[in-house]
Amino acid sequence: MFAITGITGRVGSAVAERLLAEGVPVRAVARDAAKAERWRRRGCDVALAEMSDRNALARAFANAAGVFILLPPLFDPAPGFPEMRSIIAAVRGALEEARPARVVCLSTVGAQAAQENLLSQLGLMERELSGLDLPVAFLRAAWFMENAAWDVAPAREEGVLRSFLQPLDRAIPMVATADIGALAAKVLQGDWIGRRVIELQAPALVSPNDLAAALAKLLDRPVVAEAAPRSQWEGVFRAQGMHNPEPRMRMLDGFNEGWIAFEGGPRVASVKGPTPLETALRPLL
Repeated sequence: MFAITGITGRVGSAVAERLLAEGVPVRAVARDAAKAERWRRRGCDVALAEMSDRNALARAFANAAGVFILLPPLFDPAPGFPEMRSIIAAVRGALEEARPARVVCLSTVGAQAAQENLLSQLGLMERELSGLDLPVAFLRAAWFMENAAWDVAPAREEGVLRSFLQPLDRAIPMVATADIGALAAKVLQGDWIGRRVIELQAPALVSPNDLAAALAKLLDRPVVAEAAPRSQWEGVFRAQGMHNPEPRMRMLDGFNEGWIAFEGGPRVASVKGPTPLETALRPLL
């Protein structure tokens, strides 16, 4: 039995789907019983738990051959990330109590970056869970191709993709969530000792211009990328309801300036996901 957190989201569901397709039993860990019902109907065991509830998580992880950890997204954290630190502490305590055979965690490109930014939350997770006396693997995934979901409406209605990634011809590593799910399912069923870091991206780098071209082809209309001026970011994000946009802005700076990147090196296994950009974008339409 493999316990999957975040199963109602894109990545968690991709992990579960791959395991179920291979005939492997799954325990769906969710906080919402209604959303988990879909997985119960698929034959999964269901465990209800908030990611900040150590005791509930320990029960959800009990007797699991492996656990997939996906921290809930927090795009507007308080300074110092107190909310995520509390969740990480609960997850670590639950894993220490349940002691599954192995743990696979969704991390991110740039988790090792020294400069504080929104992705530093996953760097905190890596540092804290690396102290577990368990086999732990961190999947450092590239920028999700499916983040382009926010771009579909303006591309369709206005023919514009307003990009915070800049310059527009600068390509960065991206990856499809289906490929993250496939790799996580494979690693969960693997066997290793200690800590692993696995970096994952698509075979080709992707620029905002590439995204615009792909959307233009799929929508059958002209689409051009436009750079959102850095001076306007804070106002845009605050208008969206954010109280502390600085970590998000620094994350974007990191991609644009190149200091959010894969760590690489001889101790890191680099994996290329097979899904091309257009295939990942098509369901978003």
